[in-house]
Amino acid sequence: MNDFTSALSISSSGMRAQANRIRHVSENIANADTPGYKRKVISFEENTVTRDGQVQAGRVQLDQSERQQMFDPSHPLADETGHYLGSNVDLIIEVADAREAQRSYEANLKMFDQTRQMSSSLMDLLRK
Repeated sequence: MNDFTSALSISSSGMRAQANRIRHVSENIANADTPGYKRKVISFEENTVTRDGQVQAGRVQLDQSERQQMFDPSHPLADETGHYLGSNVDLIIEVADAREAQRSYEANLKMFDQTRQMSSSLMDLLRK
């Protein structure tokens, strides 16, 4: 049964990590038009406590790519030339990241469900 428990914990850790990633992608999309906003990126790492294949979300880092120069002399953040710094969020990249995180979440969910079904079937066989 230990293999079933391990498979369930690995797939649930993957779902938690992808849910965290989706949350940060959502924040990026929500702040795409916020002046000065820097895109948040997240990486994954192996859980160093359990060391059994579980993953966890790493530290959130700010994307250091250049932010867009916006021209709007009436904007309160505009300098004397009428420019201000926009965000560095690219909606196409965010949508692609959201789709990738969603698919990864679904794959982990499928693995969790398959493991649960296999465990249940094994229990049924052992009862007979």
